[in-house]
Amino acid sequence: MKQIKNQKIEKRKRRHRRIRAKVRGTSVCPRLSVFKSNKYLYGQLINDDKGMTVASVSDVALSEKKKETKTIRARLLGKEMAMSAAKKKISAVVFDR
Repeated sequence: MKQIKNQKIEKRKRRHRRIRAKVRGTSVCPRLSVFKSNKYLYGQLINDDKGMTVASVSDVALSEKKKETKTIRARLLGKEMAMSAAKKKISAVVFDR
């Protein structure tokens, strides 16, 4: 079982390196990274030039308040990410996946 888990992790890392070789975020157009766990969704706007996160949003707070489906929480997460980007005067992003 442990060997299968290590293989999955290694495949994810290889896939991530392959994508990151092609996708790069800047201060004008940051990279949008989305992570989906079994329970929650997370989104980050990343400036790769400086190596820092510009904005981040998760649906952890949304799911604790209401029992919504994951699809509805994803839609709310996207709207919240857009509002967060608009506050920082970001109008375009590069999608990581």
